[in-house]
Amino acid sequence: MIIIDAEFTGLNPHKHSLISLGAFEFEKPDNQIYLECLPWEGAEYMDEALEVNGFTKERIFSSHKTLELAMIEFDKWPEGIGERTLAGQNVGNLDLMFLQTSHERYGMSFNFPHRTIDVHTLTYMHLIKRGVTPPLDNNRTAINSSFVQNYVGIPEEPKPHNALNGAKVSGEAISRLLYGKNLLPEFKDFPVPEYLL
Repeated sequence: MIIIDAEFTGLNPHKHSLISLGAFEFEKPDNQIYLECLPWEGAEYMDEALEVNGFTKERIFSSHKTLELAMIEFDKWPEGIGERTLAGQNVGNLDLMFLQTSHERYGMSFNFPHRTIDVHTLTYMHLIKRGVTPPLDNNRTAINSSFVQNYVGIPEEPKPHNALNGAKVSGEAISRLLYGKNLLPEFKDFPVPEYLL
């Protein structure tokens, strides 16, 4: 399984661009990749998005790596990884869409599965199995990344967001939700809550 997180210049993959990507192999967490790249030419950016990910306009245009080269490098990285299912916080409705459209933009094949594993669903399921009603806001689930991190007993991801940090937080949450155990050394000092064991 590949745990992934990405940062973008906005939320629309047809108007905005992927600008950083962090990932690691769940079964071998030392196998990691972190990439920063230029947005595609003509991509728009939202100040709110840059505020979240900590990039400045100057920084997003200072990379020497194009988005195309970043996608080529990311495609080569998982060679040797047995299972390439993508997993993460917003992997299905953001990361996957941006990866697909970035590949399409350069006529590249997208060689990752379309089925993903997301932290929200795992947390929702775990709550239900414990007999706990998932939190709601405006008649919909209120399980966000802050809720998940608190639920699995790890500190909130530092701000501004960083794609590799985001992947690590998601991977640690997945390990605790699925197996009731710590995965990464960064989180070894944070005990796994009893209800996850």
